[in-house]
Parts: sequence; C-alpha cells; structure tokens
Amino acid sequence: MSGFRFGMFVPQGWRLDLVGVDPADQWGVMKGLAQHADAGAWESIWVYDHFHTTPVATEEATHEAWTLTGAFGAITERVRLGQMCTCIGYRNPVHLAKIAATVDHVSGGRVEMGIGGGWYEHEFRAYGYDFPDAPQRLRQLDEGVQIFKQAWADGKVDLAGREYTVDGALVFPKPLQDGGIPLWIAGGGEKVTLKIAARYADYTNFGGTPEGFTRKSELLAAHCTAVGTDFDAITRSSNYMVTIGADEKEVADRLARLRERLVATAGEDGAAKEMRAVEGMPGHGTPEQIVENLQGLQKRGLGYGIFYFPEAAYDRSGIELFEREVVPALA
Repeated sequence: MSGFRFGMFVPQGWRLDLVGVDPADQWGVMKGLAQHADAGAWESIWVYDHFHTTPVATEEATHEAWTLTGAFGAITERVRLGQMCTCIGYRNPVHLAKIAATVDHVSGGRVEMGIGGGWYEHEFRAYGYDFPDAPQRLRQLDEGVQIFKQAWADGKVDLAGREYTVDGALVFPKPLQDGGIPLWIAGGGEKVTLKIAARYADYTNFGGTPEGFTRKSELLAAHCTAVGTDFDAITRSSNYMVTIGADEKEVADRLARLRERLVATAGEDGAAKEMRAVEGMPGHGTPEQIVENLQGLQKRGLGYGIFYFPEAAYDRSGIELFEREVVPALA
C-alpha cells in the first residue's frame, strides 16, 4: 500500500478561525502557518473559495482564495497550493485559467486546481451572481473544465458551449507544469459530478465517513467504466476537521474551546452545525484513534487527506502533535 498524502488548510477567516486576530495581523498569521507547512511534513496547503463566513454570515474577515494562493506561492518554496474548492460560478472560466497559470509561474509550478459547481446561495446572491439550478451549475463545471484543459494544453481556447462561448482566447504563458495544472473535481453528486470527475479528474474530493467514502468510490468506479477512463489513476481525497489531544481530556478541552469561540460568533445553532463536522468524525480523538481511523479509510482507497485545524491561528500544538504522531504512522 502506497504512502498516505497530507495537506493542511490555512485559516483565512471563512470558518470564523481568525476571530480576535487584528486584521492588520491576519496575513502574518497565515504566512507563518504556510511557511511552517512548507518547512515540514505537509505536501500541500489549502484555502476555501468563499467570501462570507460560515455557518452564518458575519462581519469577520474572509480572505479571498486566489489572492492567497498567489501570495503563498511567493513566500513558500516547496509545498503545493490548492483551493478546496474554487467555485466555477464566481469567475469567468477563461479568466480563471489565466489566473491559475500565472500563479503556477509565481510558485514555480506548484498549483493544484480544486474546482466545483458551488453551493453557498447566500454568497452568490450577495455578490450579485446568478444562482442557477444544480443542473446548470454542473454544466458550467463541465464546460469550465474543458476550457481549463484547452487553455493549459494549447494556450488557446475555442468553445461553443451551452453555458460558455469562447472565441480564440489566448492563455499565455501556459502553466509551468507539464500537462497543465492538476484538476481536483470536488463534490459527491452521484449522477453528474462524479461523472465529470471520472472524465476529467486527476483527484476527487468527497465525503470522508467510511460508508460515504465507499459508496462514492463505487459510483466513481462505475462512471469511469462507462466513460472509458482509469479509475485507479484518480487519487481520492477527503477533508477532515481535526480536534486532537494526547489523551481524552485534552481532546475534550480542545473541543470545548472550539465550541466556546463558535457560540460567541455564530450563536448556539451555528456552533452546533459546525460541531457536527467534528465529533465522531475521523479527525477527532487521540493520535492513536486518528491513525486507526485513517488507516481504515486508506484500506478503502483514500489516498490523500486535507486536514483543518480550527485553532491553528491561535495555537499550533494540535498541528505539531499531528505532525509528530499521525503523519509518520501513515506516510
């Protein structure tokens, strides 16, 4: 069994993870964490492509994903740079292909393209974007990915699609990476999203519970057979919020601090919603428990985990414990 691969989210405010940090100091916090990952055990760092905080919109900071990706490319040397995931509806796809190619040059060829159909209706409408129905958003995703692949392979795009029309758009310089920027098709939509992933993805990213991951994997395999692509060539990934402690008391204390911060900013209902992504999930527990959880998922075909530490802006001890005891056990 090949080694497990590790990515880490850098807090950017979207999940209320920069609350209490002065806005003038927030870039320094993010930069420090990115450089910590670059110097250590992580293959990649990631941000979310969102504009307003979750689980409720607040006036707390949410820093923009592609601006951060470019900035991280300039201040790191090794670690790969991703977004989980870019919303196809937020930017013209040829323009997005151009942005990504430029960041690939800034970073020396380290960009990963996470892309999905989008879901945060409040955010679409607040920013003045149409929020089409799911079938249309997924057509946009399909055609957008076709545009990326043309842009990065040929430097020129022509597409007469149902959602997008492109007439001789030039995208030079092309990305530094041979074959273009790796594509992560994010989402577990069973009839359409996974079929798009089967056709185009280098990586997928979908639900990370053992049962959910297994079901999505089986459906992805069936779609690969139907469209004639190699299921085994696609690396499957999931995202996990981590609440780690050396013992059960430390885990409980970390969880309590997270809940207290969320209640103060998002209220009881918002906090409860966010906490459902933690308790009982594979990233919650002692190092031994998390290793056991991830090893079980690895046997089901999980090859890459992207891990989110909600307290990272304030306290690196959880990251450091994970680096010491979880990463070596799987890598």
